[in-house]
Amino acid sequence: MPRFVTFSRNVFIPLTNICRNNCAYCGFRCDIRHPEAKLLSPPEVKDILTRGARAGCSEALFTFGEKPEEVRGFREWLLRLGYDSIIDYLAEMCRLSIRIGLLPHSNPGLLEGSELEKLKPYNASMGLMLETVGIIKAHESCMGKVPTVRIKTIETAGKLRIPFTTGILVGIGETREDRVNSIQKIRELHERFGHIQEVIIQNFVPKARTRMALHQAPGLEEMKSTVSMAREMLPSDVAIQVSPNLISPGELVRCGASDLGGISPETIDYINPESPWPGISELQAMVDIPLRERLPIYPQYIKKKWYSKEISPLIMELSDAEGFRKTYK
Repeated sequence: MPRFVTFSRNVFIPLTNICRNNCAYCGFRCDIRHPEAKLLSPPEVKDILTRGARAGCSEALFTFGEKPEEVRGFREWLLRLGYDSIIDYLAEMCRLSIRIGLLPHSNPGLLEGSELEKLKPYNASMGLMLETVGIIKAHESCMGKVPTVRIKTIETAGKLRIPFTTGILVGIGETREDRVNSIQKIRELHERFGHIQEVIIQNFVPKARTRMALHQAPGLEEMKSTVSMAREMLPSDVAIQVSPNLISPGELVRCGASDLGGISPETIDYINPESPWPGISELQAMVDIPLRERLPIYPQYIKKKWYSKEISPLIMELSDAEGFRKTYK
């Protein structure tokens, strides 16, 4: 069991819920004609960032549906904001985040090398869930969920020395062998490039009005087994993260999990809106070892200086001598 468990204090910024994929378990994606379909405007983003800074957050988690420009009608929305591409818009919002005082961590789906290079200077870290290397029914007709193309993005991030988050989803129709093979692939990528700072072991939660609404969620024993397997297979410098708003983390920490991800005092989990974040004191009560707050870039990557001159002053302002978050009062 680790000496302490880490977490970050963040705000969740869903730039858009338009996505070219249509995964059977996803409740985040909207059809562009749906009343809840959205593209956040710069003032809306600024408001979230400002509230996050006032609440003592250090991380701005940017996420959106994958390659939304491939969805008919979305580009017109984007052009009305004055941007030619969602990646250009994301880069500008990351720059805004830095000016306000939050370190960006972006999860924009599949990216080409040129797109990763454009975002790298303005992100403390980035992420893409591998989900599974298995071929599953839940991903049928989802171009972005082909395992080889997701692996390529993670690999390219490694070549660019971007501190990276990835992970697997448990219970979406994959086999145990698929989980082992997924963790094996993540380990191989880290052994080649050294850029995987954390691996999320996330349990599937059924969503109403999705094709998997009646699909059974994995139980605690299945999650404990998966976390234990991942801890045994992954190098010690790669943290294992579990989501405390989706599952009680206490026993998973005893199985090797050492991080509880981003906890937001200001925003909901837009991917799992039915599952509220625990407060920090509540979070501490869930585990029987100390909590330690971190930045979206892990201490070892701060020490290795895997960050750009654009975010260096903010990292120095927010981090302590060990590379964790300075005590926030």
